[in-house]
Amino acid sequence: MSTIKKIGIIGAGQMGSGIAQVCAQAGYDVSVSDLNEQVLEKSLAGIARNLDRQVQKGKISEADKAAALGHIKTATDLSIFADSDLVIEAATENEALKRDILKKLVPHLKPEALIATNTSSISITRLAASTDRPAKFIGMHFMNPVPVMQLVELIRGIATDEPTFNAVMELTEAIGKTAAVAEDFPAFIVNRILLPMINEAVYTLYEGVGGVEAIDTALKLGANHPMGPLELADFIGLDTCLAVMQVLYEGLADSKYRPCPLLVKYVEAGWIGKKFGRGFYDYSQTPPVPTR
Repeated sequence: MSTIKKIGIIGAGQMGSGIAQVCAQAGYDVSVSDLNEQVLEKSLAGIARNLDRQVQKGKISEADKAAALGHIKTATDLSIFADSDLVIEAATENEALKRDILKKLVPHLKPEALIATNTSSISITRLAASTDRPAKFIGMHFMNPVPVMQLVELIRGIATDEPTFNAVMELTEAIGKTAAVAEDFPAFIVNRILLPMINEAVYTLYEGVGGVEAIDTALKLGANHPMGPLELADFIGLDTCLAVMQVLYEGLADSKYRPCPLLVKYVEAGWIGKKFGRGFYDYSQTPPVPTR
């Protein structure tokens, strides 16, 4: 492994938990911080369930599971990161929130510690400016679900130095992921391509070109996508989809990135996808049924 031995993760939601799991399974000591103790407990329980599934499938042993869980510790404050070599911020996709977290994090870090953000769209350069170490700051965009998805986008800010990039590239490879290097443009590579497609699918629904099932079936069978774009939007979270489209629209000043009014309306209604029970599908029913 590289000079990175101890990894901190801010946020114990779906992304933070997934990052914690893959790092712990790769043998790194992992510290996870979240404001809510119940969220931390839920995170650990979810990681344990994921590891149980791997044991049942014969991918890992019970000893491997125990070792991975033994590498993870949690806390509700940022002082847990005092000895971390790298801290990965994995909070909600909200620039003001991320900047506030990063400002509060810095006093707890040793001078040589690196910082990464798991943002899927926000400027790495702007986020780095919230810290005392822009040269040691980098974007590390994991895909969801982290234990399953192979890709990590690595994004340098304007000040990111070569040792930081090299150390994080080594880490990416050590945890079994493949890196795609992107420039610091709004939404980077994956979401620059993926989210406008989803937004166009929402427009297709909004304009009455097709219903939810027809749109998802068309892309699954006509383009060989494993999941339809509206189903995928629910899985990502419509709030996150909207946030990325807003970053694209504001950052690139091109009308083709204007968020669909129907996407805005769903988010305003609180219908933000699978994790909240309703989006383009109603998840209170089995199987889920389209809401339009």
